Amino acid sequence: MIITFCGHSNYISTLEDETRLLNLLEILTIEKPVDFYLGGHGNFDNFAFRCAKKYKDHHPNTNLVFITPYLDKCLHERKSILEKEYNQIIYPEIEHIPQKFAIMARNKWMIDQADYIFAYVRKHYGGAYKTLLYAHKHQKPYTNLYQGDYELY
Repeated sequence: MIITFCGHSNYISTLEDETRLLNLLEILTIEKPVDFYLGGHGNFDNFAFRCAKKYKDHHPNTNLVFITPYLDKCLHERKSILEKEYNQIIYPEIEHIPQKFAIMARNKWMIDQADYIFAYVRKHYGGAYKTLLYAHKHQKPYTNLYQGDYELY
């Protein structure tokens, strides 16, 4: 099972969100092998990584997969660190996409691969919103962890 995440880069994590996500993961996966596709950019991605890592601590059939939008100097410089934190690094075939659109192309690729998406989207603009809207339009199952009054449109 492939699970991915999308959320606002300025997200502020809470223990309540973490507990809720970990509980939902237990219900959703029911001891299935899981690959977490993670983006590694922004606060929500960091939160998703921490939760996926905690999940992996109790479920050995779990992989943490970093999906990079770029093959650049920054990736090369961070590669040894990333290889320690993640089981795998994948670069989707998006090299034909201009660099300024690479993150959105990577996000769409992650949604296309995913069996389930966890999101934290509370605004109707920005990359997280566009990614969740893409998932919704492609009938991908998802949970928006945002607890407020929110409708995707």
